[in-house]
Amino acid sequence: NHYHRIMAFFLCVFVLFLASSATACDRCVHQSKASFFSKASTLSSGACGYGSLALDLSHGQLAAGASSFFSNGAGCGACFQVRCKDQAICTKEGTKVVLTDLNPNNQTDFVLSSRAFTAMAQKGKSQQILKLVNVDIEYKRVPCEYKKQNLAVRVEESSKKPDYLAIKILYQGGQTEIVGVDVAQVGSSQWNYLSRKHGAVWDTSRVPQGALQFRFVVTSGYDGKWVWAKKVLPADWKVGVIYNSDVQITEVAQEGCSPCNDETW
Repeated sequence: NHYHRIMAFFLCVFVLFLASSATACDRCVHQSKASFFSKASTLSSGACGYGSLALDLSHGQLAAGASSFFSNGAGCGACFQVRCKDQAICTKEGTKVVLTDLNPNNQTDFVLSSRAFTAMAQKGKSQQILKLVNVDIEYKRVPCEYKKQNLAVRVEESSKKPDYLAIKILYQGGQTEIVGVDVAQVGSSQWNYLSRKHGAVWDTSRVPQGALQFRFVVTSGYDGKWVWAKKVLPADWKVGVIYNSDVQITEVAQEGCSPCNDETW
């Protein structure tokens, strides 16, 4: 009858959903090319706005990524495992890089810092890989891990109490994107939203008084969630200071892809 047909339909949909979830992969492998910048400062002063703090994110293992990774700034801080395919020169493991800049050149998906570029090479072959300038690579998105660092907020120098607040988000873990930020006075439920100024920098001209709490909309693959940082900025917050949020983001995005590689390179 009609009821049983409807139930059978929903059962099929549910089974297909489970099957697709079971086969989802968080390590899609992609093929591309990579080149390098001779100066790491080129990348640390890049479109994400990390400045010299970029060097703390991955020991100078930095990358400018194509616009599809950069995602209008939402991709800032994403981590990738990258290895070159020339087996005579390169290691099987490659290296892990953090996205700190936009690569407007569509000939390569990544432009790496020279430190990251040479980190793909076998011992004693750094100069050989630098002579190649461009190399064929494989890469996959991997979670960022900051075991000794919570998500942190840096108050930018452009902030002017009490009318304007700009913050930079640091140590974003997991395999995630932050797509929304709200601020409220600690203990209040009156939230004001921040706008993405550029890259990892968010700002607002509606600054609550007193100590400030934040909430972040964090997406990881198919869905999003709120992450609350219940006390981040003290009432006497100061520009140039990094404040600990006391929260860690660890979610990992699942993607449906083929080929899939969940193993550590």
